[in-house]
Amino acid sequence: MKDEQALVFKIASEPWEFEAIHSLNYRTFVDEIPQHVGNKSRKLVDKFHHQNTYVICVRDHELLGMLAIHDKRPFSLDNKLEDLDSYLPDYRSICEIRLLAIEKKHRKRRIFTDILKKVFFLALKRGYDLAVISGTTRQLKLYKHLGLKSFGSLVGKKGAQYQPMYITFDRAMDLKEQSPLFRERHGHVKNDDRNISNLD
Repeated sequence: MKDEQALVFKIASEPWEFEAIHSLNYRTFVDEIPQHVGNKSRKLVDKFHHQNTYVICVRDHELLGMLAIHDKRPFSLDNKLEDLDSYLPDYRSICEIRLLAIEKKHRKRRIFTDILKKVFFLALKRGYDLAVISGTTRQLKLYKHLGLKSFGSLVGKKGAQYQPMYITFDRAMDLKEQSPLFRERHGHVKNDDRNISNLD
């Protein structure tokens, strides 16, 4: 049965994965959240695509969810808030986490939390100690539960508004250990160690 096949959490690396990312990006941020204007190709290539590392969940050649991380300034939030650093605590190395998207029929806690754990792991491995996000106002309760702190005013436009937020990675790992959201689960889950554990 398809539902019993292993979920694979990995860093996107295959051409078909990137094509699927552009399609999921469109369905999420054009069709569902009207942040961008539609196009005939029904693909949305992120403006930071070539700087992004995408942590994804796939199963049997199907993309189920994704989250992107990048560390090159200016960030998306740099273009939305003047003097972004004035809102933030001291840090040594910062990244921006963006483009959380899960296929509608797979929006269960498991995929979201496992993708998030992989992003936290990757961020720590790369030496980041602070991350910023633009959190959709539709999920603020969840983001706050995960330890993200709001700052500044809302950005975006009507129907696609976002709250600037940040999290320190010591806080993120404390939550990973304490929160029931991040408790280890057994089941058909597989990590592609070549793309997660060994990525520098």
